[in-house]
Amino acid sequence: MNRAIFFDRDGVLNEEVGYLFEIEKYRRVAGAAEAVKFFNARNYFVIVVTNQSGVARGFYTEDAIKNLHDFMRDDFRKSGATIDAFYYCPHHPEGIVERYKKVCDCRKPEPGLILRACKDFEINPADSFLIGDSERDIESGRRAGLQKNFLFPGGNLFEYVKTNFKPIE
Repeated sequence: MNRAIFFDRDGVLNEEVGYLFEIEKYRRVAGAAEAVKFFNARNYFVIVVTNQSGVARGFYTEDAIKNLHDFMRDDFRKSGATIDAFYYCPHHPEGIVERYKKVCDCRKPEPGLILRACKDFEINPADSFLIGDSERDIESGRRAGLQKNFLFPGGNLFEYVKTNFKPIE
């Protein structure tokens, strides 16, 4: 079995701007590429798990999300960091786009995104971690059975990782 670090997207890897889908509004969080490289060097899969209710709300399309994720993957790669996969939930029970208006098992705090990634990458949750910036991220990781879930308070992500992940050095 493999191990992974799961990152929430907005507020952890990129600056929070509210319903980010436009490439020109994307800004990487300080230390994000270095944090991803830290886990790459330790043979962790790096997986992004993110709620994207803007799709259900009609603010943007799934194609817009996929384009942004491709851009982010390339942006990190240019810094020598590899993001292995992005998993996102386009649903919201109060959405206006009927196709996405529903309660699902992938909208955090539900664990569906993490569990799907674990299946796809043969990841052992008990050997894996999550870094998020909200209680719903932490709850999602807990429900998925991850070893530990970290609440990122903002600032430099690499400094946070170096401080909190000493046991896996």
